[in-house]
Amino acid sequence: MRLRQFVFIATLLAAVSIAGSGVRPQGPVDAIGDLRPPDPPPGAGRPAGPAEVVDLRGLHNVEFGDTETDLIRRGILRAQVDACGPTLAGHEETSPIFVDDRLVLLWLDDPVRTPEGVTVGTPVDQVGARYARVSRLDAPHGTYRFDGLLARRGDRAYLFLHDGRTVRKIIAGYADWARRLFAEGHGPC
Repeated sequence: MRLRQFVFIATLLAAVSIAGSGVRPQGPVDAIGDLRPPDPPPGAGRPAGPAEVVDLRGLHNVEFGDTETDLIRRGILRAQVDACGPTLAGHEETSPIFVDDRLVLLWLDDPVRTPEGVTVGTPVDQVGARYARVSRLDAPHGTYRFDGLLARRGDRAYLFLHDGRTVRKIIAGYADWARRLFAEGHGPC
């Protein structure tokens, strides 16, 4: 009986060893260890064409100061189950921020750009060159927040959050709300 147990255990160990041998997958793997395709490059899957432009009035069919009620009535504002808040139909790269039922800021992502051509990935030194007046905003020490550049025109502004080298996020809208968002450190979610 002992010899049979020994042979059984040896066979089991050999089978486990054979099953675990071989070339390990190169690249990311899923939860069960199977090779999964690499993440797509930024911008992949987006339709080719010109980037959407946000100016200090808003987007082509959404303006700062619009009410949530009006945007819902026009079919532009919608609530999605998989989103962190309301989204704008046709503007998937934007997150609206409302205060007292009014649109005050748009939190933007690539490929949305300003009329001056600033988008996520633009070098910080080019931001200063494209706007007449830019105020530097330093993130509080000990936080994981980005520094900012505030390009203000009247009561509106662009807030460019950056890592010291490139723009990482763009917020557009009312200047006082952009400065407040930077000071308090809130995001769209």
